[in-house]
Amino acid sequence: MDFDVILKVFVMGVPIILAVTLHEAAHGYVALHYGDDTALRAGRLTLNPFAHVDMIGTILIPGILLLTGAPFLFGYAKPVPVNFDRLDHPRLDMASVALAGPLTNIFLAFVSAFAFHLIDFFPSSWADSLHQALSMSVMINVTLALFNMIPLPPLDGGRVAVGLLPNLLAEPLARLERYGMFILFGLIFFVPFVTQKLGNQIDPISWLLHKPREIVLMMISKLAGIA
Repeated sequence: MDFDVILKVFVMGVPIILAVTLHEAAHGYVALHYGDDTALRAGRLTLNPFAHVDMIGTILIPGILLLTGAPFLFGYAKPVPVNFDRLDHPRLDMASVALAGPLTNIFLAFVSAFAFHLIDFFPSSWADSLHQALSMSVMINVTLALFNMIPLPPLDGGRVAVGLLPNLLAEPLARLERYGMFILFGLIFFVPFVTQKLGNQIDPISWLLHKPREIVLMMISKLAGIA
């Protein structure tokens, strides 16, 4: 295999796999903390990426978006099974379980940003590759965290909203979950494609994430001392 291909797989693949693996594992660990051992019994409380990776959602779709220079990143892993009825306080604990994934990604983004300080300790021939991989890790984790916090079930933000909102608002939002992935795919792929054909492309997800991502990236850079 060509070395450049191996390098590209390393730079793009490792940050993606770590981001989705730890994101999903975090859901399972927090669910176990609050009384639900479903993920444990299913063998999903593991840092083994093969237990969480979905070939289409984790590898194929993000890879295509990265290689085509898409302005956003979309991907998913095999969801960790959680039985919300087994949680100690189902609604509030559901919000905590959902929030664990995005918070893990923000933590990974900070660790990756801080790791820029360590590049000088490696051979100079590694510097460019490490810089690219860490930059990719920061961007992927921030984007994944913010994307998942969009308040639409089955995304984590939707679960957090259902857990915290009063019943009057939470119940109709929860009923959207069966249509949530169709809505997302429409916003991510269908709307930009159709509006581009009409001569004025509209990309609602990129528009929604752009400013928050800039703010979070700036905050992480300052906290990590690389701004």
